[in-house]
Amino acid sequence: MRNDSSSLLSLSLSSLAIAGALIAVMPVKMSAAPPQAIAQANQRENVGGPLAKQLQGKPAVVDIYASWCPACKNVAPTLSQLKKEYAGKANFVVLDVSDRSKASQAAAKARQLGLGQYFDANKSQTGMIAIIDPATGNILAQHRNNADKTAYTSVLNAALKR
Repeated sequence: MRNDSSSLLSLSLSSLAIAGALIAVMPVKMSAAPPQAIAQANQRENVGGPLAKQLQGKPAVVDIYASWCPACKNVAPTLSQLKKEYAGKANFVVLDVSDRSKASQAAAKARQLGLGQYFDANKSQTGMIAIIDPATGNILAQHRNNADKTAYTSVLNAALKR
C-alpha cells in the first residue's frame, strides 16, 4: 500500500511540475479591454483573401449591425466618432442583419466586397466590429460590444502607418 501511495504522490508532483513549466513559458498578454474584447481580439484570422478593389488602400472597419441589438446601440457613438475622425482614411462597411431582407442584402454586399466568408461566420454576432487589412484579408482587430474608441484608433493608426 505504501508503494502505491508513494507512486501516486510522485506522479502527482510530476504532473504539477509539468503544468508549472507550461504556465511559465506561455506568453501573457495584459489588456485593459473588457474580457469579450480580449476573447475576440485573440481570434484573429483571415476573411478568405484580399478584399474587393474598391476597399483597397485603406483599412476596412466592418460592422455586423442590427437595429434591435443592444451592443450595436452601445458602440454606435464610438463608430460615429471613428467615421468622422477617419473619413477618407478608412473604409466603413455596415452589414445590416436587422431582418431577413436586410440580412440577404448584407450577404450579397459581403460577397461583392470579398467578405462573404467573414459574414457567413459572423452574421449572428451583432455588435461585432472588425478592422481588416484589405490587401491580405487579415483581421487586425475584432471586438464585440466594445465602445472603447482607443481599441480601434490604435489599430487604425498602426494600419495607416504601413
